[in-house]
Amino acid sequence: MEFHGPGCASLTSIQPLMTSIIQAFLLTAASMLAAPSQSIDIVFAGDAMQHQRQIDAARQPDGSYDYTPYYKAIQPYIASADYAVVNLETPLGGAPYSGYPMFCAPDSYLSALKDAGFDLILTANNHALDRRDKGLRRTVSTIQDMGLPWIGTYCNAAQRAEVLPRIIDVQGFKIAFLNYTYGTNGITIQGDAIVDHIDRTLMTRDISEARKAGAEIVAVAVHWGDEYHLLPNESQRSLADFLTDQGVDLIIGGHPHVIQPMEIRHSDRHDKDVFLCYSLGNFISGMRKTDTRGGATARITLTRDSLGHAVVDKATYRMVFVLPPDHTCSNFRLISSEQDTPPEMTTARDAFVRNARAIFDRHNVHVPLDTVSLWDYNTRMMIQQCSLPDSISQ
Repeated sequence: MEFHGPGCASLTSIQPLMTSIIQAFLLTAASMLAAPSQSIDIVFAGDAMQHQRQIDAARQPDGSYDYTPYYKAIQPYIASADYAVVNLETPLGGAPYSGYPMFCAPDSYLSALKDAGFDLILTANNHALDRRDKGLRRTVSTIQDMGLPWIGTYCNAAQRAEVLPRIIDVQGFKIAFLNYTYGTNGITIQGDAIVDHIDRTLMTRDISEARKAGAEIVAVAVHWGDEYHLLPNESQRSLADFLTDQGVDLIIGGHPHVIQPMEIRHSDRHDKDVFLCYSLGNFISGMRKTDTRGGATARITLTRDSLGHAVVDKATYRMVFVLPPDHTCSNFRLISSEQDTPPEMTTARDAFVRNARAIFDRHNVHVPLDTVSLWDYNTRMMIQQCSLPDSISQ
């Protein structure tokens, strides 16, 4: 049926016109992106967990595992960034799969992260050796097979030397990424595999090598802190100060499974601003305690100063919340915390948000809540997808 109103064309004639207008807009925006950028956005997400409840919900009648619904609601936020990073806190060790305390996820779990828009995988965490050396090597090879870069664990010293410094050219910004963990739950390496542990001598050397190799920005992701504590401990604060003094630009924390404060601090030694997040908390998990049901993401804007130097410009955070399976969906899903939730999850969502906001409002320094709508991020994502050249090189 066609609707004809006074002075109006039919809907069928309007639709092709609107499509053409949208396509023209996106192509124009994409051509603008093709030029060297003076600012970029980097998104960091927290711990991507895989508990038994998640494995059971993802299992299909044919024995496969489907994670398609996981990140659909927040994909625009992730994919609209110029580069996105997530901590994979489970080995991809092959069947049989298992949750806590010895994690092992299907390969399709990583596929879902890639499809959501993540560009770099962090692997140095306390569960890196849950399937021992063999699981570590299989995890690395699976990430490689999917065409994703990673940092934190390596099959041997030769591979580490080949991978590091991991410098990614994102629209002309040369960013080095490093990743370290406090430990591996007491499990020791039996062969020649490598897990990068927190070691100030090692970190100093890696940071120096990254600068020598041309890194303009150095980002260090650290697995540290006390689980379920909403504030950092003295060890975290000390290491953050050390990394700041070493000239690091971005310090991203994980492991506590709950959020901790963020700040933009000024380094007097290097006369520049540094972004610090003590903990992003869980990205997605099967945990059910109030503060573990969600987490935060950080969006950092890098720009160039009057001399052309890459610098941290600003940062925002966004809260995410995990929806368990219900009558509308048999799988877990991640949403932005302001999105609608099923009535039975509203109380849990509100409690998580209330506690997280209390910490952020009291302790964050120059890192406000991200108020950009997901609709706007969806538009940005579409523009990114229309961008003609590949703006990322490794």
